[in-house]
Amino acid sequence: MFRQNRLIAAPFVMAMMLLVALAVPLRAAERGALERFLEVTGFDVALESIRLSADSAPEMLGLQSEDFGSEWSRLVRDVFDTELMHGMAMDILSETLSDDLLDHAADFYASDLGQRLVAVENKAHMAEDDGLKAESGAAIVAGLEHIGSPRLETLRRLNVASDVEEISVRAIQEVQIRFLLAAAGAGVIELQMEEPDLREAMRAQADELGAQIAANALANAAYTYQSFSDDDLLAYAEALEHPEMQQVYTLMNAVQYEIMANRFEAVATRLAAMQPSQDL
Repeated sequence: MFRQNRLIAAPFVMAMMLLVALAVPLRAAERGALERFLEVTGFDVALESIRLSADSAPEMLGLQSEDFGSEWSRLVRDVFDTELMHGMAMDILSETLSDDLLDHAADFYASDLGQRLVAVENKAHMAEDDGLKAESGAAIVAGLEHIGSPRLETLRRLNVASDVEEISVRAIQEVQIRFLLAAAGAGVIELQMEEPDLREAMRAQADELGAQIAANALANAAYTYQSFSDDDLLAYAEALEHPEMQQVYTLMNAVQYEIMANRFEAVATRLAAMQPSQDL
C-alpha cells in the first residue's frame, strides 16, 4: 500500500492538527477494526520496514554502521521494535482514522486486485536494498520510454496519488533535521549552523531531492508492479485518486513519517553512549 522512501511532512504538531481536522466529523475506528485494516492494506509491513531506513542514520552523521560493530544491530533491533512502532501507529490512528475512511480503503485492498497488490508491495518493503531492484526498475523504465508505452504515465499517476501533496520531500528533510538536532542535543555531533540556517540549506536542496525521489519511485514502481497488466495498474491509479483514499493516504503518510522521525530521534539519544562527539 505505502511505498517507503528509505532514508516529515511539516513538524508533528502540524501533522496532527491535519489528522484531527480530517477525523473530527466522523467517529474514530475501533482498535480491532484497525488491526484488520493494517493487515489487509499491508501498512503493518510498511511500518516494520521502517527499520531498514536506519541504515542511513550513521551516514547522516558522517559515520558508518560498521563503526559500531554488533552494537549497531542491537540498537536498531531495540529502537525500531516492530511491536513498539505498531503500537504508536494504533494509538494515533485510533484517534484519527474514521470508520468510513477505513472501510473505503479496506474494501479496495480486500479485493482480488488489492490483495495481489499488497502481496508484491509487502515483498518490496522488506527487500534489502542491494541495488538490483533499482537497476532492474530503471531498465524497465528505459524500455517503456523507448517504445513510448502509456504504462509509464500510469506508474507516475500511482506515485503522485500515493504521495499526496508531494509530501515526501518535506517529510524526508524533516526526518533529517529532527535527527541532526537530536544528535546535536545529545552531544553526538556539533552542528556548525543554527536550526533556521539548517532548514534554509535543506530548502535549497529540495528540488534536487524531489527529482531524485521521483526517479527512484518510478523505477521502484516499474519493478514492483511488472507482473500487473496495464488495466490493473490503471484501476489502481483511479482507486488511489479517489478523494476518500487521498484522505487515507494523507493520514497514513503522516503517521509513517512521524514514527520514522521519532525513532531516528531515539537513535540519536542512544548513539550518545556509543560514539564520541565530532564536528559536522
